[in-house]
Amino acid sequence: MFEAANIRDWIGLPVVDAQEDKIGNLESIYYDTATQQPAFGSVTTGVVGKKLVFVPLVGATVAPKHLLVAFDKKTVKDAPSIATDGELDAATEPELFQHYGLDYQAGAGGERRLGRR
Repeated sequence: MFEAANIRDWIGLPVVDAQEDKIGNLESIYYDTATQQPAFGSVTTGVVGKKLVFVPLVGATVAPKHLLVAFDKKTVKDAPSIATDGELDAATEPELFQHYGLDYQAGAGGERRLGRR
């Protein structure tokens, strides 16, 4: 396995935790607006009533058939979520970072921390 340098190439592939339990499929990438680095992936979960959950990409590695994230399936599934046709609300960003024990800081002018490309 190797670090996910071109993470966008893995959109659509399964996302698994360290035990290789499937969490869902990678739907999109959210970038840190300060560094322009991939910060979170949105993952499609659920069979009925699908939703998108967010998982940090720090420590993520890729294998030929999946993206392995550094957080367990339960933690990811309990993360803040949105509808599959929804957008991550600015007010939810701090909650998302807090869920994973990550520091949150908005931009100097109050800009959002995450942006989808």
